[in-house]
Amino acid sequence: MVAMSKIATGNGHGENSPYFDGWKAYETNPFHPTERPEGVIQMGLAENQLCFNLIKNWLIKHPEASLCTPQGVNKFKETALFQDYHGMPEFRQAVAKFMGKVRGDRVKFDPDRIVMSGGATGAHEMVAFCLADPGEAFLVPTPYYPGFDRDLKWRTGVELVPVNCESCNNFKITRNALEAAYVKVQEANLRVKGLLITNPSNPLGTVLDRDTLKSMVRFINDKNIHLIGDEIYASTVFMEPEFVSISEIIEEEDVECNRDLIHIVYSLSKDMGFPGFRVGIVYSYNDSVVSCARKMSSFGLVSSQTQHLIASILSDDEFVDNFITESKKLLFNRHKYFTWSLSQVGIGCLKGNAGLFIWMDLRKLLKEETFAAEMELWRVITNEVKLNVSPGSSFHCQEPGWFRVCFANMDDYTMKVALLRIRTFMLKNNEAMVPLKLCRPSSLKLSLSRSLSRRMDDFMSPGIMSPHSPLPQSPLVRART
Repeated sequence: MVAMSKIATGNGHGENSPYFDGWKAYETNPFHPTERPEGVIQMGLAENQLCFNLIKNWLIKHPEASLCTPQGVNKFKETALFQDYHGMPEFRQAVAKFMGKVRGDRVKFDPDRIVMSGGATGAHEMVAFCLADPGEAFLVPTPYYPGFDRDLKWRTGVELVPVNCESCNNFKITRNALEAAYVKVQEANLRVKGLLITNPSNPLGTVLDRDTLKSMVRFINDKNIHLIGDEIYASTVFMEPEFVSISEIIEEEDVECNRDLIHIVYSLSKDMGFPGFRVGIVYSYNDSVVSCARKMSSFGLVSSQTQHLIASILSDDEFVDNFITESKKLLFNRHKYFTWSLSQVGIGCLKGNAGLFIWMDLRKLLKEETFAAEMELWRVITNEVKLNVSPGSSFHCQEPGWFRVCFANMDDYTMKVALLRIRTFMLKNNEAMVPLKLCRPSSLKLSLSRSLSRRMDDFMSPGIMSPHSPLPQSPLVRART
């Protein structure tokens, strides 16, 4: 057998993580309401499927936006021919304007600083290549997206060093935690090149407050290291507090910052629900990084056909304004319904206001406070309950028992089936339920089969626990004491 490179044969992709193992379980037996009703439901994919009707209706009204229609075919040739890797001007202008809109027009973005890439994955790798050499390190607050270990490390050779955050203060990023991680890296004889933050957070579903952002800017400025702000969930904030971009912070008068150290990663995968279009963006305030990233974008350009379509959609101001508003409403309703339903069976979650997921607390179901117990519980949920949820350890969470659960990547029927499975699982593992009178929410209109509706009516009936109530002593809980 011909030998392959160390990069090709190594474990840098991170495919052995339980984060990806759950996907494999789903792919081998995916849920379908009629063909595979007992299949695995995908709750590990942070995808926004709630707004497709809005996009579909726009496309029907604007057939000229597609090159494959009689109305748009006249632009086929000019779009199909070679395009400069800077990107189409109308595309960069539309994306820059959209980035401003989702930040409340409190800050403007320069289209000439827009560098495109193949999704946020390509954007992160591009930034890592520009800022660090192999063996140098980025600090990353925990818990963080498992794909970062692939995106930033695999082909670049850089290291990611966790900044440990704790549930006792809702996983807030503190200056003390940043300093401790920085010292740890220095003691390991590694050079820190930057701090990577995700705001809004994946997997927490929370936003960073203004004071925390200012503290981080002061930290990177003091250390003379880079700050990469992953803001791909900027428009998924569906209730207060509002999202504050790092681009706003550096504009404030009381913030002293070397702007050459500030870089933003963005995409349309989450905010618009277009992961298949692979539209990733690097926006840097550093001229040298913009120049280098633009050259590197040759390895992951966005197709000209996609650029044309995106530019057409995002240039429609009335549609964009309505889309942003409606998307927030849909996410709010789904999040409210989902977390309320979980609370009825005693499952608590970190209080969130953004993202396409919740950070679910199952610590009381662990046999013991170990990651081995977390993995045992995760295997039960995956293989027996048939739900692909992601264990906290795959996000480098330092406390066992947390799980990320995605709620926006399915229709109402599938969500109801998933919630019914969760209820059945909790009833099986609890000896009693605490009576509690509750009102049934009416934020979602659901169309279900008669039998499933009856079972879900039982799910909504009084006599189920509050998330603030202690879980009854189930066999799983008793095993801890």
